Amino acid sequence: MTTSSQIKVAATYMRGGTSKGVFFKLTDLPPAAQKPGQARDQLLMRVIGSPDPYGKQIDGMGAATSSTSKTVIVSKSTQADHDVDYLFGQISIDKPFVDWSGNCGNLSAAVGPFAIHAGLIDAERIPDNGIVQVRVWQANINKSIVVHVPISHGQVQETGHFELDGVTFAAAEIQVDFMQPSEGVMFPTGNLVDKLDVPDVGCFEATMINAGIPTIFIDAQALDYQGTELQEEINNDEQALARFEKIRAYGALKMGLIDSIDQAQSRQHTPKVAFVAKPKSYLSSSGKSVDAKQIDVLVRALSMGKLHHAMMGTAAVAIAAASCVPGTLVNRAAGGGEMESVTFGHPSGTLKVGAKALHSDQGWLVEKAVMSRSARILMEGFVRVPSNVFAE
Repeated sequence: MTTSSQIKVAATYMRGGTSKGVFFKLTDLPPAAQKPGQARDQLLMRVIGSPDPYGKQIDGMGAATSSTSKTVIVSKSTQADHDVDYLFGQISIDKPFVDWSGNCGNLSAAVGPFAIHAGLIDAERIPDNGIVQVRVWQANINKSIVVHVPISHGQVQETGHFELDGVTFAAAEIQVDFMQPSEGVMFPTGNLVDKLDVPDVGCFEATMINAGIPTIFIDAQALDYQGTELQEEINNDEQALARFEKIRAYGALKMGLIDSIDQAQSRQHTPKVAFVAKPKSYLSSSGKSVDAKQIDVLVRALSMGKLHHAMMGTAAVAIAAASCVPGTLVNRAAGGGEMESVTFGHPSGTLKVGAKALHSDQGWLVEKAVMSRSARILMEGFVRVPSNVFAE
């Protein structure tokens, strides 16, 4: 349906974990955008308000951070033993592209509730009170996720008493299971720790892992950090951000994710780069005290070129997987030895993630990583974009 100057598309604006995004049913998209390609990318960028050389996304639904420049497309699953297919698009804020290379772990928690609200789950599966396990096929990385959605009086329960650091208000707890989260070989270089030589930056020890999302871990001391830094200490330092981006690019090349350094510019979503340190007490971004005794390890991670205000859900999976493999930099910082869960400190507070790593003939693997998130609908109805969006 169109107005004289705009197209309107049914959409739902949701928070999932510490992220927000615009959710669509595949069948609600304009026909040209129901398949991958330029038309879909143009639509989603215009919805979010990108590319924006001002870096503000004023003319769109985005909020000018990596956590809020996100889109999700959900459809009835084409895969056996799954309910829905979930496709995630990370929208570049200032450049004209959508990065489809990875998942958003935080928004994964919202996919289950959205699927129920959107009528994609059979009504007989939904109890009056209880839990619905929504089986999700993550189409970006071809992985299974199980989202445990609480139901109260036949409706998705969104309010509750579960508190998540990085989110101001309490909500209902949603358990999210990332099944076999390592994509192919968990350590793509074959090593738990590598030497990463970055021209004009330095040579660092690095653990490069592919679990949840490809991630490069570096010891904080090697970068002259403590591991307790908050956003402004990193994001206000242009030289530091440039150094991290160069580390990320050369790490991506060593992990085999790109064929040349130049390709890193159009693959901003993956890999992530993070630095780790042994536990220390600090004040979170909200002013809450985090005691060193509460945590196993400190982690600070960058997303889309900026230090994240909390922690990406998929990076949390990578942290859990790496911590549970003796000998990685994350495991060392967490005290070493065998672990089946890790509680880590991030800029907004703490998060516990469970994972169990096993060593097989094919190398290390993680059968499942588990974390608790929350999600709720913020707004639903229609999003409007200029009718010439496909001609732009």
